[in-house]
Amino acid sequence: MAGRAAEPEVIWARPERTGRGPKPAYTRADIAAAAMRIADAQGLDAVSMRHVAAELGCGTMSLYNYVPRKEDLYELMMDAIGAEHEIREPSGDWRADMLRNAHETRAIMRRHTWVPRLMLGVYGFSPNTLRYLEHCLACLEPLDLPYGVKTELVALLNGVVTTYTANEIATAERTRSMPWSAEEENAVRIAYLGSQVATGAYPRLAAAFAEASGPIDLEAVFERALGRVLDAFDPDLR
Repeated sequence: MAGRAAEPEVIWARPERTGRGPKPAYTRADIAAAAMRIADAQGLDAVSMRHVAAELGCGTMSLYNYVPRKEDLYELMMDAIGAEHEIREPSGDWRADMLRNAHETRAIMRRHTWVPRLMLGVYGFSPNTLRYLEHCLACLEPLDLPYGVKTELVALLNGVVTTYTANEIATAERTRSMPWSAEEENAVRIAYLGSQVATGAYPRLAAAFAEASGPIDLEAVFERALGRVLDAFDPDLR
């Protein structure tokens, strides 16, 4: 096709460094760690080939010998994230194991707040992400379902964790940028919401709020969301 710069390729299918010459000065792990340091400190938008090269102390063009594209850099970062999962021997309780995996994923995203932005299927085929997927399927071994359905379970559970945690992260970042406290912001919004519900225009919302016994327990909401995903795949609950 005219104008196409290169053929599609997977970075894991190519050697760590192209061309001949002396032993490479950096490994992919070095490059991923440098990019992650930048992302952790300044956000994902600060990650560029130039900034990563400066972090490593090499020239930008030299870095292209190791990482041909920025997308490959992201893939190295996500593979390094995959290595943060603790792969334990499955307990035999598939629900407990998957809940533990979900909570661990959430903890990783909280440590590296840029991760939800890169939770794309295209970055799901690196060595460590494949290792984690294999671990999840091992945890699901007691579940009498086809492997294709089990992979759907893993994907859906990860989707819930990613969406929920991304919202937590966005809310926290917005709160930090406000000139007033989160409590002051919430008080104003709750007062406005109460005034609108009191008009009688939203009877079902009014009923829902009347049932509420106090502030929303976000941790309990998260647990229920995870449980409902697992319930949908549990043959004993069908």
